[in-house]
Amino acid sequence: MSPKHLLCAAALCLCFTGVAALAQTAVPNAAPAPAAPTMAPGMAPAAEPVDEPPTEASAPEAPAPIAPAMAPAAPPSKVGAAPPPAAPMTGPVRNVVLVHGAFVDGSSWNGVVAKLQQKGYHVSSVQNPLTSLADDVAATRRVLARQNGPTILVGHSWGGVVITEAGANAPNVAGLVYVAAIAPDLHESTMDLLKRAAPAPAGEGIMKDSSGFLWLDRTKYHADFAADVPANLTRVLATAQVPIAASAFNETVSQVAWKEKPSWYVLTTRDRAVSPEVEKFMADRMGAKIVPMASSHLAPVSHAGAIADVIDRAARELSRQQ
Repeated sequence: MSPKHLLCAAALCLCFTGVAALAQTAVPNAAPAPAAPTMAPGMAPAAEPVDEPPTEASAPEAPAPIAPAMAPAAPPSKVGAAPPPAAPMTGPVRNVVLVHGAFVDGSSWNGVVAKLQQKGYHVSSVQNPLTSLADDVAATRRVLARQNGPTILVGHSWGGVVITEAGANAPNVAGLVYVAAIAPDLHESTMDLLKRAAPAPAGEGIMKDSSGFLWLDRTKYHADFAADVPANLTRVLATAQVPIAASAFNETVSQVAWKEKPSWYVLTTRDRAVSPEVEKFMADRMGAKIVPMASSHLAPVSHAGAIADVIDRAARELSRQQ
């Protein structure tokens, strides 16, 4: 081969050698891509510790020991759910709460309030909305909550149903006085009791309006409701009468105060709204101390002084028992 040809061959060899060298330097740079697969197996052991902590982290959640340990937390809810009833208050009975009946408002007690205040009592007269038993009970309980010390709770007519419910489990209620009042037993309604005798004359003068409220005929108010109240005062009462929801007379009580509280009953022997026969049945069933009174149904107005005396005697007797 001529020297020229040898020189060319040597140049070609040098070219190929440079390309190979470049190829080998390029591979390490490209290697990181394949290196991931080759490193994965090597990294696998390191990856397992990373996976293991989660398995160990979920295991501590399993510590079933903590569940039993936390179980005692249940009793607190049980304790708070039904606190025991408060103990009855002691001391002299100097508070009186008066609850009116249907077709009148709290002013029907005005004469009784004046007499009791003269005797030194702290007196409150509830204003019942007469829209339902629950509403009237709520109104009475609001007034009871404001009394400071033992209290005697008095109900007239429909107000007897109210005090039967409101006075139960009330630690500040020392005793009950029913005045020509309805005194139902558990799950018993006003109508259940009124049906125990022939319909009272006043029932014929009661009318229901389109809204479901009962009104007493003004022309019969005096004869059937307040025969021994002066006619001029009766006209005022009839004009200012408060109607009662008819549905209230069919509502039943869920607790009975007279089963746990000493009771007195003023039995109005000339009553034409609640039969004296029914009044006697209720008073006897309660074991109440009965005070007969020759009065119409609206005794708190016609015999305010006598009613105040009954309440005073009851309060004094309760005070002696404290």
